[in-house]
Amino acid sequence: MNPGSAPPAIDLRPDWHPLPARARALFALGTVLGFGLPGIGAGVALGVIAGSRGELLSFPAAIAGGIVVVALPLALFGLWLGFKRFRYTAWRLDAHGLAVRQGRLWQRETRVPTTRVQHLDIKRGPLQRRRHLATLVVHTAGTAHSAVAVPHLDADDAEALRDRLGAQIDHDDE
Repeated sequence: MNPGSAPPAIDLRPDWHPLPARARALFALGTVLGFGLPGIGAGVALGVIAGSRGELLSFPAAIAGGIVVVALPLALFGLWLGFKRFRYTAWRLDAHGLAVRQGRLWQRETRVPTTRVQHLDIKRGPLQRRRHLATLVVHTAGTAHSAVAVPHLDADDAEALRDRLGAQIDHDDE
């Protein structure tokens, strides 16, 4: 941003902004992997235990059965949970700062006043770049948990938020 230029226009209405629909798949993938991979390990362990007895199934069939019995339900639960996490994640920028709301049953709302913002990062993984998404990381003054991440924002929104919050930091420094 050029010195003296106005910060980019961002809607400062008090409305909560949902994440773009193209972020849904990344939320689902993250939770499917988070539940499915440990489920595969547990399924293999269950299959090894069942296969070592050798009474009903051969060893490879017992391992495959253990994976299906344990990992598949966990992966399906992760898929459902990922869609719910996507649906109940929103952000808002107002005159006081950035707020992120997550969850439905256990709601968590994190507010970052602009006066506490130290620096800002934008992260883009390969799957995010492919979908024109980005994660905005807002580093704040204070505790060990001094960063707030807003995952899978529209890349243009992430850059505009970074520029808007960064302009506020520059203004406060003067």
